[in-house]
Amino acid sequence: MSQPWTVRYRPKTTREIAGNKPALEKIRLWLDSWSKEKPSKAAVLLYGPAGVGKTTVAEAVARERGWDLVEINASDKRSGDILSRIAGLASTQSSLFSKGRLILLDEVDGINLRADSGAIIAILRVIKESQFPIVLTANDPWDPKIRPLRDACLLIELKRLGPREGIPLMRGILAKEGVNAEEEALRAIMERDRGDMRSAITDLQILTGPKKSLTLEDTALLSSRDRTESIFEVLRIIFNSRTVAQARRALDKSDLDQEMLFQWILENTPNQIPKPRELEAAMSALSEADLYFARIRKTQSWHLLSYALDLMTAGVAVAKETSPGGWVSMKFPQRISSMSRSRGTRELRKGVGGLIGSKSHISSRRGTKLYLPLIKFIHEHDPQKYREIAEWLDAKAPLDEILSLENEQAA
Repeated sequence: MSQPWTVRYRPKTTREIAGNKPALEKIRLWLDSWSKEKPSKAAVLLYGPAGVGKTTVAEAVARERGWDLVEINASDKRSGDILSRIAGLASTQSSLFSKGRLILLDEVDGINLRADSGAIIAILRVIKESQFPIVLTANDPWDPKIRPLRDACLLIELKRLGPREGIPLMRGILAKEGVNAEEEALRAIMERDRGDMRSAITDLQILTGPKKSLTLEDTALLSSRDRTESIFEVLRIIFNSRTVAQARRALDKSDLDQEMLFQWILENTPNQIPKPRELEAAMSALSEADLYFARIRKTQSWHLLSYALDLMTAGVAVAKETSPGGWVSMKFPQRISSMSRSRGTRELRKGVGGLIGSKSHISSRRGTKLYLPLIKFIHEHDPQKYREIAEWLDAKAPLDEILSLENEQAA
């Protein structure tokens, strides 16, 4: 079973982390200060957008110092009491087998104060009483609900990588995988993912697949979907949720059109849910969702949308009863891939349809649908007449290109 490249090539030490050198030096100095006495700021808040490596930095600094790492996802815990017990024990009990300990409270800006009313107070108490360094992470440090944590921490920002740092990192990974890549392709991925290296590395793995090359043309797939981080996170939640509520919340993480998201879920379900009985239940839920989407398109009955969304998220999630046996890669839906590859041809056909329509006083759609097949027939059986028609339409170059592309695709 293939391992995610984001896991396989995760930096083990801070020396392997690309970029953010000032931030890394700042956290090193803060950790060094613990050897003398507990600093006035007993916790660091690492902040920055998703994919910049906040958790990776915490793991790396603990590993290179030989410390235990106690990791808690603050947004997953359901009460301040649980956080207080777990983090409190970790912050006060000494370790028998290591030189020290680092406590990581991940995603503190994801705390739900309605469900976790005592979480902020519990974390502040842990920071005050801890005998060990504490690292908090957040995407948005300016969220009003975590202001007390922000005030109690040393703030260190991690920034997205630019092409100067990101492209060599990607090239290093591809070299280890034996993949040759065009410079323009790597720049296109960096631009698309806006310096989010977790998304960029995931893109590399998805786009190369079994191939040993990556071209700019391959990256056209990326333009027809939301950012990798978003869509793959949505799919991960759906296929690994154990409750209806968890699966339904996945929709909040994606800006994709609902029917496009349906295609992603549909084509990845057989790989993610391989057990026949579970797969049957999941596909049954998706077929019902598809019926609802069809009814909505036909009758504009938008009140039915919630049923379709529940079936394609929660319906699929609860069908999967077996725990994941390991990582299974996600794939682009074939429909999206085909549309991406044929985009150039479709644009050419549309343009020629407009020229036919203006000459024949019909709509461009009718020109494309009715006359292009006839022109193709004439091209095959009477090349001279085809040239006359193409020149009359003032469309010889685009017609020649359409026919050439269609012949290549047929071959």
